[in-house]
Amino acid sequence: MGRLRFSANLGFLFTEHHLPDAIRAAKAAGFDAVECHFPYDLPAAEVAAALAGTGLPMLSLNTAPGDRAKGEFGLAALPGREAEARAAIGQALDYAAATGTGAVHVLAGVPHGAAGAEESFRANLAFACDRAAPRGIDILIEPLNPRDVPGYHLSGLDHALDIVAALGRDNLKIMFDCYHMQITGGDLLTQFRAAYDAIGHVQFAGVPDRAEPDRGEVDLRWLLSAFAAEGWSHPFGAEYRPRAETSASLGWLSDWRTG
Repeated sequence: MGRLRFSANLGFLFTEHHLPDAIRAAKAAGFDAVECHFPYDLPAAEVAAALAGTGLPMLSLNTAPGDRAKGEFGLAALPGREAEARAAIGQALDYAAATGTGAVHVLAGVPHGAAGAEESFRANLAFACDRAAPRGIDILIEPLNPRDVPGYHLSGLDHALDIVAALGRDNLKIMFDCYHMQITGGDLLTQFRAAYDAIGHVQFAGVPDRAEPDRGEVDLRWLLSAFAAEGWSHPFGAEYRPRAETSASLGWLSDWRTG
């Protein structure tokens, strides 16, 4: 097992900076990669220039969430909203291609029990995969815990695995977020092993408050080292909310590199 590598999720980290400066701050802090949530207010060329200047890869970005003021958090599992969902997928794929981003996380959304939600989600994911494949981009789906996002269409790992198996697209993979997985099921190493072949990215944060990862109910240093011992060699995504400025929260970073 070699040195552990880490990605800074710029949706939560270095948010005091404009996104290109956040990329540079992540590089200066010692991260090996970055990822983000919703970069669409910025021209892709600005983000691409910052990535090129630092040499950091952008691992993933999210599709647009819809109207957050109305409680929306994704469109892909909302029946009757297929045109909007596919426009958001196209926007994300274009942005990913322009910035060299490796994956797009397609947000499912909160369908409020609408009939046909699963069918819409699978059809929109098939659409996303088929348009992403020629561009060498993966599509990610992420089970979210129902405490943080009540009613989110995808909340369980088994559900995600069923979708991946049913659609049969090589570029459809699961975002395994240790924070969400601990809240919904626990037994994280067993879950990781069971889903290993379908996982495209791993994220982490302290549980239960989603703060710094070196505290809380899960020994994440041990866990991520165990994932690496299983063969996982990609950067782990730090997606936590620092209690203060990001730079003051990074004591764990150098300590964990050796596993």
